[in-house]
Amino acid sequence: MMHIKGNQCCCSFDDCRNTAEWLLSRTRHRPKIGIICGSGLGLLVDSASRKQSFRYEDIPNFPASTVAGHEGCLVFGDLKEKPCVFMQGRFHLYEGYSMCKVTFPVRIFKLLGVETVIVTNASGSLSQDFKVGDIMIIKDHINLPGFAGQHPLCGPNDERFGIRFPCMSDAYSEELRKLALDTSAELGYSDFVHEGVYCMVSGPNFETVAEARMLHILGSDSVGMSTIPEVTVAKHCGLRVFGLSLITNKVPLDYSSEEKVNHEEVLQISKMRAEMVQSLIYAMIAKYDINELNQSVQMNCQN
Repeated sequence: MMHIKGNQCCCSFDDCRNTAEWLLSRTRHRPKIGIICGSGLGLLVDSASRKQSFRYEDIPNFPASTVAGHEGCLVFGDLKEKPCVFMQGRFHLYEGYSMCKVTFPVRIFKLLGVETVIVTNASGSLSQDFKVGDIMIIKDHINLPGFAGQHPLCGPNDERFGIRFPCMSDAYSEELRKLALDTSAELGYSDFVHEGVYCMVSGPNFETVAEARMLHILGSDSVGMSTIPEVTVAKHCGLRVFGLSLITNKVPLDYSSEEKVNHEEVLQISKMRAEMVQSLIYAMIAKYDINELNQSVQMNCQN
C-alpha cells in the first residue's frame, strides 16, 4: 500500500528497494528478526553481538526520530547467534509523519529478508488487572486511527508487498505468544506478565477521562500512540508478529483521580523494567526456531 502525495507515492516500492539495497551493500548482516524498540526500551540492543549501527538521518529515505527515549539508530547484530536488526526508536503520527513514513522501516525489513517482527512499546493501563511495571503480551489490538481513515494500507495496493485485503484476526502469532508465556514462567515473571488487548490513539496528548472510559468499554486493556501501523504492515507483508507492551502508568478512569500522566514518568518506568523486558525477549530468541515455527503454522493451516 502506498500513500499518495500529489500524483506521486509518498514511499514508492522503488524508494523501499533503494533503501534496502543501500543497507545490504553496507553490511554483511542478513537479519531474520526485526525488533522495534519503544520508548525507553532501546537497551534491548545491548545484548547483541557483532553490532553495526546506522543513524536514521544517514539512511536514504528514512525519517528521523524526534521523541525523547528514541535513540534514532538502525542496528544490525546477533542475539544468540540469530541475525537481528533493531530500530532504536520508531516514528509516530503525532510527529507529523504520514502513515507511509511511520511504517516505511517495516517494508525495509521485508526487503532485507526479515521473517519475524517483534514490536515493543510503553502504554497506559485501562484494566484494573494491570499494575504499573507489568508486561503485557499483545494478543489483539484496536486500530482507532484506522477507524477514522488513518490507515497504513489505504491507497493503491502493491502486490509485491502483500494482498489487497489482509486478514488481521491472527495478527499476533499464537506460537510466539505461547513461547513468551512459557519463557516468562521459567524466568519467574508470571506474576507481572499477562496477555491483553492494546488500543492505539494518535496522540500526542494523553487521554481524557471520557476517552479512557470509552476505550475500556470497547475492550482495551492498555492504550498507546504507536505499534499498530507497523503490525498491520508487517502482517500485510507476510511477516510473523510478536508484540509486547510495558505498562508505565495507570490511565485515570475517574474524575476524582489525582493521577496525572507525563512522558518523563513513562521513561522512568521503562528504564526500571527495561532489564526484564530485555531478559524476556533475549530468552525467547534463544529458544526461537524459525523452521519449527514454520512447520507449526503449516500444520495449523492444514488442520
